[in-house]
Amino acid sequence: MRKLSADYIFPVDGAPIPEGIIVVDNKGKILEIDHSDTHDRSGVEVYDGVIVPGFINTHCHLELSHMKGKVDTGTGLLLFLQSVVAYRDFPEAVIQEAIDRADQEMYDAGIVAVGDISNKLDTAKRKAESAVRYYTFVEMFDFLQESWAEKTVADYQPVWEGQSNGNGNRKSLVPHAPYTVSKNLFAKIRSLNPAGSTVSIHNQETVHEDNLFLSKSGGFLDFYDAFNIPLDEFQPSKKTAIHYAIENMDPTCRTLFVHNTMTTAEDIQAAHAWSDQVYWATCANANLYIENRMPFYKHFIDNNAKMTIGTDSLTSNWQLSVLEEMKTIAHYQSYITFEQLLRWATLNGAEALGFEADLGSITVGKTPGLNLLNLEEGFELTRETRVQRLV
Repeated sequence: MRKLSADYIFPVDGAPIPEGIIVVDNKGKILEIDHSDTHDRSGVEVYDGVIVPGFINTHCHLELSHMKGKVDTGTGLLLFLQSVVAYRDFPEAVIQEAIDRADQEMYDAGIVAVGDISNKLDTAKRKAESAVRYYTFVEMFDFLQESWAEKTVADYQPVWEGQSNGNGNRKSLVPHAPYTVSKNLFAKIRSLNPAGSTVSIHNQETVHEDNLFLSKSGGFLDFYDAFNIPLDEFQPSKKTAIHYAIENMDPTCRTLFVHNTMTTAEDIQAAHAWSDQVYWATCANANLYIENRMPFYKHFIDNNAKMTIGTDSLTSNWQLSVLEEMKTIAHYQSYITFEQLLRWATLNGAEALGFEADLGSITVGKTPGLNLLNLEEGFELTRETRVQRLV
């Protein structure tokens, strides 16, 4: 049993506690949370800063970790995607070593759970052994070819079967993005996922995505042509891309829209009208890495959106750290408070992945992990803010 205290405890599901004391057992389970003036302080570990729950990274591509530093920044999404395809084939030993390092990097950065995209089985072994909990999104795409859906599902069956649900992990089948998934494949995903699943989808990461659905124009026409994939049968909906997604997804599932760089207030309202289980994952550093832009978070805050934080992959980011994402958001859109960002980084993410019974807040009975941030009064995130994993 350990007793820990700091200048402030941020439970997330309650008000901050000045000089509070947390009692945990040897497995990290929260046994007790007290104010300092009501608790015997003998044997208490006292730290400078604030103690917060372990971080939840709701969007990552662990299997792309070997591409760190290999793809140029600022190219835009379409050239980025072409680069990812070019660097897919690497020696297995190199890929596995990079996956192991990235998983350890996330653990050291205070991350306790990850929503991870998998197109292959490369990450399965590490996830089964990791101290980090994973929700694996087995991601499929058929490039809007209705006749390819059945074969696509069959091709991904080994990936689905090979990703374990053990060690507290979960998994589901998910569509890649509106611009790569046919209506037939959407329907198959809906029918195959277990009840209570979380379904992730990349959404509105570039202006070209909306242009495709609004008017069948923009860069995706050349993108498809470069891969010799016809779009003859595709008809634009004359609505933004997210409408195609919600018209073909299951509103009873938790739905995690990822990136949302171009998402408007009207898009957010449409998604919320469709389902009350919508979550939004923002990957600020990846958005800057690829497109030199970020979402306008005020649209989301004004519409009571349940925001979460992802890192994306080391192909599109300089590190895998939720704290670094929080710092970037705070730097560029400083009207967002530390308390808001902390909820995005913890409890909202745990709820999105269905891990809220154990993770996301410092609550008696949970095993959320405990992180120490070297913050002073005012709780301003700066370049010097660091995270230390305590539990």
